[in-house]
Amino acid sequence: MKPNRWAALAAAALTALAVCTPSAAADSLVPKGFAPASTSWTGPSRGFVLGYSPCGKPGWCASLLSTTDGGKRWRRVGAPPISLPDNHNQVELAVIDEHDFFLSDGNRLLSSHDGGVTWSGVRLAGVREPFYISKITEAGPRVFAMVTGFGSPSTTTLYAGLSGTQVLLPVPGFTVTGSATYGDVATSGGVQVSMGADYRVQKYWTSSDGLTFAAAPPPCPADSSALLSGIRRGRVLALCSGGPGTPQPGATLRRLWRAPKLGGRFTGTAQAPVLGINQSFSAASPTAATVAAEGGGTGFLHSTVDGGATWKTTVLSGRGVCLNDLDFPDERVGVVVDGLPDAEGGSAVYRTVDGGGTWRELDFA
Repeated sequence: MKPNRWAALAAAALTALAVCTPSAAADSLVPKGFAPASTSWTGPSRGFVLGYSPCGKPGWCASLLSTTDGGKRWRRVGAPPISLPDNHNQVELAVIDEHDFFLSDGNRLLSSHDGGVTWSGVRLAGVREPFYISKITEAGPRVFAMVTGFGSPSTTTLYAGLSGTQVLLPVPGFTVTGSATYGDVATSGGVQVSMGADYRVQKYWTSSDGLTFAAAPPPCPADSSALLSGIRRGRVLALCSGGPGTPQPGATLRRLWRAPKLGGRFTGTAQAPVLGINQSFSAASPTAATVAAEGGGTGFLHSTVDGGATWKTTVLSGRGVCLNDLDFPDERVGVVVDGLPDAEGGSAVYRTVDGGGTWRELDFA
């Protein structure tokens, strides 16, 4: 669960934003004091990291780094025009390919279609403040954003638009309302959308092309929420969890559920470790998956390689703020961001090359 605090910004300012960043040739060095905020990988060796380093005003300056060798060497490829929020929202980076990038601080959404050289604002049509953008991704010709409004009642809505558009529209029928609402969208191997409210209502749709959706059996029981992962060798995996703080504070009941194909019926597996509150989830293969969780000021990575029969827990540093961007670009390589740049313990990117068995911190020096 990402931080739920927000900072308002007028929608008109979003569409007016268009800023050029320095070319890679002009500045290829990693800034001194660089601290990662978000990471996105298009392959096991090709990755991007958005981060911040101390500067004059406003105090933290953004930089975008890239690697082609799994993080052994880094090159600065730009300075996106997005400030580090003072409310501890994560600034999330989503790289679709070498040309199409997205950035969001929870309230603003920016896009680049030239590899991060120039950026422009993307508006959410009709959205009401306060709100939080929890996911941004792309599938085929469409961009998708999952947006939760914190009014009374709460509403979570899926927004979409054609790639390259400057306005995303609510998708008709893809909305849930309740005291607490949530949703997730995954696009690897096919599009999945899961939405729920109050741990009583759960809806789920699938699509092979990102254009036409069909309702399908939800991945989780009605009394739990779903975190989705991409389709692995035709199999679909989801993490089904109860409300945070159950069975005790700092814990979450969770299970892996799997379907034999997109749109198929899910069945459950053995229970995963309960330690920590869910932060991220990703599957490396049909039998290997990792849950990122935080509890008591400590980060945990719960990993299985045998479909949930057994689990190994990796204890990270005591940054204890959040774990974001957990993802496996292939069956062995995975990444996760621990902490926030302006948190007391700072932040780091961890990488695994054995499907989640062991993790090491990447060096940006």
